[in-house]
Amino acid sequence: MAAIELEGLTKDYGEVLANDDVTFEVEAGEIFGYLGPNGAGKTTTIRTLLGFISPTAGTARLLGRDVTDESELLEAKRNLGYLPDNPAFDESATGREILDLHASIKGDERSDELLELFDPPLDREVREYSHGNVRKLGLVTTFMHDPDLVVLDEPTGGLDPLMQQRFAEFLRAERDRGVTVFFSSHVLSEVRRLCDRVAIIRNGRLVAVEPVDALLDRSGKVVRLRAADPIPMAAVDLAGVHDLEGGRSEDADSATGDESEAAADAFTECTFTFTGDVNALLERLHEYRLLDLSIEEAPLEDVFMRFYGDGGGTESASALEPRAGERENAGTATEVTDDA
Repeated sequence: MAAIELEGLTKDYGEVLANDDVTFEVEAGEIFGYLGPNGAGKTTTIRTLLGFISPTAGTARLLGRDVTDESELLEAKRNLGYLPDNPAFDESATGREILDLHASIKGDERSDELLELFDPPLDREVREYSHGNVRKLGLVTTFMHDPDLVVLDEPTGGLDPLMQQRFAEFLRAERDRGVTVFFSSHVLSEVRRLCDRVAIIRNGRLVAVEPVDALLDRSGKVVRLRAADPIPMAAVDLAGVHDLEGGRSEDADSATGDESEAAADAFTECTFTFTGDVNALLERLHEYRLLDLSIEEAPLEDVFMRFYGDGGGTESASALEPRAGERENAGTATEVTDDA
């Protein structure tokens, strides 16, 4: 049985279509990423799943239970953990008082283990917490009753790199013991570390559902290099190089005639997106004296534009075009979907 099922889920605010016929399933025991730029409709989907808002059309089920049926939703929530993008706790209460309250409502199977892992300052009032400490307290309250399914909205915001790594290891261990994880994100490196599959939403529409390896193979890397001497453009003429931006070599500025034409086909600096074999690229460059070379994860926004933007990738332009009225309401859409 799928842990989450959405079929034709639609939320129409009138001026803004926040979710438009969204359909996918999250299998039990997987880490499923829900990706999209800010304002794409991720939070609206989550709030509908949790029963905070009602869908305009379509259906959604959590752990086999209809989220529009109050009694069924309540039953599902007994086995659900939820961490919102901005956890809101009583700022006058201490962390320990917050945990005691949550324990009295939903039980406490694991708080000792989780406190050792995430270590929020329990004896301080929440008003004194940093954003990261609020997030750590939220992670404890999310998992303390040992839920079968957890829904996380941008879960690593405010966490330092060491804590992000610790959280990633914890989440993978939870998956290995059968917990289903559904989380929204716009950080591609986070997706790489954690996800088995991803769904991508854009302007309220589901664009793709695919294994994370497929997304990462298509997204590629951003390569920046700077050389001591001009490198022929032919050196980077290989499969997988996209959007090449080469700086003119100094020789091109001083040369004339045929020399100028030849120098213009060389560079001392360039940037490009690379979706091929990195080893093949390095083999091409090994004979040149490089001053600097960086290979970084492509920003998720670039992935959207390359593969899921208007006229890009394998998706048809018509499938990705906003519905009538969405383009002119784009600014409003961001505000409503983030708040909804």
